[in-house]
Amino acid sequence: MLLRKLESLMITGEIKTKIDKIWTDLWAGGVTNPLHVIEQLTYLMFIRSLDENDIQIEEFENAGVKANKKRMFPQTDEGQAMRWSRFKNREARKVFELIGTKVFPFIKSLGDDPKLLGDDAKSAFSKYIQDAIFIIPTPQVLEKVITGLDGLYQHDLAGHDMQGDLYEYMLDKLATAGQNGQFRTPKHIRDLMVHLVEPGPGDRICDPACGTAGFLISAAEYIRKKHEAKMTEKQWAFFDSEAFSGFDMDRTMLRISAMNLMLHSITRPNVLYRDSVSKSNEISNRFNVILANPPFSGVVDKEGISDDLKAICNTGKTELLFVAVFLRMLRVAGRCACIVPDGVLFGSSNAHKALRKELVEKHFLRAVISMPSGVFKPYAGVSTAILVFTKTGDGGTDKVWFYDMKSDGFSLDDKRVPTKHSDIPDIKKRFHNLKDEADRGRTDPSFLVEKADIVANDYDLSINKYKKTEYVAESYPPPAEILADVAELEKKITVGIAELRKLIKGDRP
Repeated sequence: MLLRKLESLMITGEIKTKIDKIWTDLWAGGVTNPLHVIEQLTYLMFIRSLDENDIQIEEFENAGVKANKKRMFPQTDEGQAMRWSRFKNREARKVFELIGTKVFPFIKSLGDDPKLLGDDAKSAFSKYIQDAIFIIPTPQVLEKVITGLDGLYQHDLAGHDMQGDLYEYMLDKLATAGQNGQFRTPKHIRDLMVHLVEPGPGDRICDPACGTAGFLISAAEYIRKKHEAKMTEKQWAFFDSEAFSGFDMDRTMLRISAMNLMLHSITRPNVLYRDSVSKSNEISNRFNVILANPPFSGVVDKEGISDDLKAICNTGKTELLFVAVFLRMLRVAGRCACIVPDGVLFGSSNAHKALRKELVEKHFLRAVISMPSGVFKPYAGVSTAILVFTKTGDGGTDKVWFYDMKSDGFSLDDKRVPTKHSDIPDIKKRFHNLKDEADRGRTDPSFLVEKADIVANDYDLSINKYKKTEYVAESYPPPAEILADVAELEKKITVGIAELRKLIKGDRP
């Protein structure tokens, strides 16, 4: 099991420079797709983490203590040669051949347990590495990457469990590189959403469109921060295995998300290849918490959609179907915070209205937080909102809290540099003290709206439907006085032009 206690240490500028150097070495070697760079580094980080596991076991045994985990590498000459600490200083060509012909095939089969049968026997990472390809092109490039990673771990990361932070920084580069940024929700937005639903040690948490598993990581960090001092061994065992589930239809993203979770001390995450809105997903009433930023503007073949989803909103639009999926997958009293495009809030189709009515009438819609359109720049400028609701199946919506977020702490242009102001601390404070919002007016950034008002507006959930703009009266002089001022100004201009002409004539030879 990886360390539970995560030390708080930020990735410094110097460490970022070293990571960027490793990235550049791969790029210069011909691995130019940012997603492929992440993949190749993932494999090498995983190989090194396996060796760290065996080194810890050896240290325990040398101290006369029995380790509560098993060795990863076979106790043979060939098996021991595959360990990072044994091959990292060997000649570049031999290391290149060893990883390509021995180590990489080995990690593809890793995780099999003879006591188990079928896919349950495989770790989340090994399950999705079966179709992976090792594409580092030359021994020289591989040598540079191994040297760079080893230097980071031995000197910059020594004594700290910072692998998760390092991986998070690399994943952030997906967005800055301008490719595959759709898989990344900014961390401060994820952390806000986690804070709204407050996951606990016994909760089953799911992201049905998990991408790189960012929401699950943020939930894990929140639980550690709030509860780790009081968690029991049983709760830790649950945390390491059953607490976190993620689904995606991209096997590359599943490999990355599984690795990301493992580096954040979640050793056996439930990461599955699954189309969440199709008939193949029959999960219902399972999760306590759902956190997600599902795909926008996609269209699904209606024939492949589950009938129970059609009963909520008969549509092929993914942004609507995913919200219906969340409702089905949650247990009663389960909480959800999800990101939706603004069209979900005010769309006029029957499916749009049916979904909003479902949330308001049959469940407890708690909040609609409108976000500025620049939150997802540089790769998207769409206007979005966060929906927060609790599944009840028996209603419960009395009032809905609306918040008009103007700043998330970063500029809203493509550069997204930090700014002095952020509404996020205010959102967190107010959401958990809604009784204090009763006296807020609709000209304020946040306010409560009665259910009856929402029903009267055809279940429209856009904040502009309810927010009032306060106009300040301006006083102006009487028209006659304004005309007199204009005439006086015209005289001054005429005199000035005449004087300018005299000066010009006087300058001629």
